[in-house]
Amino acid sequence: MLLLSVLLCGTLFLTQPQGATEQRSLALTHVTVIDATGAPARQDVSVVISGERIVELGPTGRVPVPKDALIVNASGKFLIPGLWDMHVHEWNKEVFFPLFIANGITGVRDMFSPLPPIKEWRAEMAAGTTVGPDIVAAGIIVDGPHPFCAPCTIAVSNADEGRKAVLKVKEMGSDFIKVYSMVPRDAYFAIADEAKRQHMVFAGHVSEFVSASEASDAGQKSIEHLTGVIVACSAREEELRKSTEARLRAEGIRMDTALDEQAAALDSFDEKKAAALFARFVRNETWMCPTLSVLRALARSGDADFRNDPRVKYIPSFLKKQFWEDAYGWKEHTADDVARGKRVFQKQLEVVGMMRRAGVHFIAGTDTANPYVFPGFSLHEELALLVQTGFTPMQALQSATRDAAQYLGLLDSTGTIEKGKVADLVLLDANPLSEISNTRKINAVVRRGKLISRQELDKMLTDVEVAVSKQN
Repeated sequence: MLLLSVLLCGTLFLTQPQGATEQRSLALTHVTVIDATGAPARQDVSVVISGERIVELGPTGRVPVPKDALIVNASGKFLIPGLWDMHVHEWNKEVFFPLFIANGITGVRDMFSPLPPIKEWRAEMAAGTTVGPDIVAAGIIVDGPHPFCAPCTIAVSNADEGRKAVLKVKEMGSDFIKVYSMVPRDAYFAIADEAKRQHMVFAGHVSEFVSASEASDAGQKSIEHLTGVIVACSAREEELRKSTEARLRAEGIRMDTALDEQAAALDSFDEKKAAALFARFVRNETWMCPTLSVLRALARSGDADFRNDPRVKYIPSFLKKQFWEDAYGWKEHTADDVARGKRVFQKQLEVVGMMRRAGVHFIAGTDTANPYVFPGFSLHEELALLVQTGFTPMQALQSATRDAAQYLGLLDSTGTIEKGKVADLVLLDANPLSEISNTRKINAVVRRGKLISRQELDKMLTDVEVAVSKQN
């Protein structure tokens, strides 16, 4: 799933709040720490931060606190690691960065945004002139010979072009390779092979011309949006895939193509085949980034109560007008289309729970900023949807913290609250392990050791709202 054009127009300009009290060190005392390692919550803990790192962690009263430290009495509060949204398209730093930080998101995996501005944003954050999340970025998409957005894509038609695309993506400085839906079969396997040669991760959609099991065997590290998964669980998989391939060659990719295919697979869902597929994912260490937020939006876009979301006030008009007003083609949907979409979404929830129980690894992502997927806010809904599928609150929280860091190879420095790690933290007013929605009750954020108070977070939100209203 991806916005259908490059959103470089309509950029908003507003002052980025510095959001950081100047101090040499910071101490959060009397706090309950949920470190995301899986260990039980620890009460009455002091967390001491110097520079960007956690330097001490232990029972309050026993941990030495530097004399010059800013001391925050966090009694009754809960501390979790900074959150990662593992599937975003950022586009607009002035709007998205404040919304991410205000929602406790200190890292994102960008699945496609122009790479030059991302490099500039990273430099600004390193210099301390911009407050935003860490960014791991694909930069560009690799797709088939007729991509929906030619300037956004490296188009490949065969194996040789697939290999060259990998080299081009690496040369551009991308952190990984994003494959899309229409990569031809021979090009797909060439990309997989060349990515291994170049020691690069490749992830994204399962191409319509390979199966989910083949993608897993080929080393695709993560599958986004459950692409190919439900069809691969069907007793009619081969028949359905051949039918879809014929339709794609005749009509090209359409929003309703994958939905039609999944709906047709529901009545032939084979539990044994599904179990074998999920065991393959576990064996191959294939991760899932289900982006339930965008799958729900696709299923519910025709519901007026779903579209009338007050958080639309944070969305720039160019984005609303180009993509949100007729989200996912809902105006043309019949009652049968709506019922079918909701039925598919219920199966997607069920399948995520099945994979979790089978031991498949998950990371939490939203597909921001597709229609009705809100930068920052929707990650909290993603965690709630994961719990709805059967995740425990701890498992859901880990999918956006520890597991995200593990997937990215960053667990030595982030993802959990431990001595020596970067101090990206979220201070909550209520316990997320008793109710996952409590991740929304943010009291403060610590970004690379700097405290951003609730007042400062509110100002970030207000500044975005004001700037958007002026533009609209």
